[in-house]
Amino acid sequence: MALVIHDGVQALDVAGPLDVFAEANGFVSHDDRYDCRLVAEHTCVIPASNGMPMTAHLSFAQASRRFHTVLVAGGPALPDKPDDEAMSAWLRVWGVKAKRYGSICTGAFALGRAGLLDGRTVTTHWQNAAHLAASFPAARVQHDRIHARDGRLVTSAGVTAGIDLALALVAEDHGAAISLACAKRLVVVSQRQGGQSQFSPMLLPPSDPATPLGKLQAYVMAHPGEPFPVERLAAIGGTSIRSIARLFTRELGITPHDFVESVRLDHARSLLEATDLALKAVAFDCGFASPEQMRAVFQRRLGLSPLRYRESFASGKSEPA
Repeated sequence: MALVIHDGVQALDVAGPLDVFAEANGFVSHDDRYDCRLVAEHTCVIPASNGMPMTAHLSFAQASRRFHTVLVAGGPALPDKPDDEAMSAWLRVWGVKAKRYGSICTGAFALGRAGLLDGRTVTTHWQNAAHLAASFPAARVQHDRIHARDGRLVTSAGVTAGIDLALALVAEDHGAAISLACAKRLVVVSQRQGGQSQFSPMLLPPSDPATPLGKLQAYVMAHPGEPFPVERLAAIGGTSIRSIARLFTRELGITPHDFVESVRLDHARSLLEATDLALKAVAFDCGFASPEQMRAVFQRRLGLSPLRYRESFASGKSEPA
């Protein structure tokens, strides 16, 4: 497989997946092992975003062959960089010839600049998802996914989500048992599913607690089980209904309804991960009108049911030493 790196690459976008594939090699036959190669425009030292020096095994010219898997690592500055013509040209020729190809984190921007995202369902780091959608309007950007699959194209959310993607690829190649064994070796507590949310209300920019929006954020997150019609949100914030909607859209980029739903979803996920409460009790505690409504939100936002979420989280836990 080939992992494309570049000046300012995120070190963990490289090391995380490589460690997964290296661990997998300890569980498979010699003929089935991953032969991972770093590929870049040249084989000189490339500084990562944290200052770590990296060196590619192969230059683009030397990597003029078909690989089983091609992934592009991201980097904090990559979304705002101009098109890397050498990388785009190589991806258009050799990336698409791989059995599967894709990106880790903001590596999706490199794929977009190479023209490989049009009409495809993709994801990236939650902070860059809106930018990706605006930059490549023909792509179907999923803002709330750990990783996404669209045919041969695979993309992951930010940074550590590259580990989740790599584990999913190992499971695809060698089965869930080997993927789980790799996760345990790396002390990855939970193998997150592709549809699992990368979003948490805790990741939203904090607002001044003295402002209407700050009061609302704090109150809703502390009382997710209460009803929150927009009229009540306005009363809690001490402002008008129109102002509340405008505040959420301008400051957080989401509607009041989406914020409340996300808080409830996040709380439900925590209860499903950490408790054995019945689904009905979880739904009630989190403010959903019924277990059916909670299930509908899980299916729409995460792509799986609350029960499946609980089961998949439990199956990824490491066994006691």
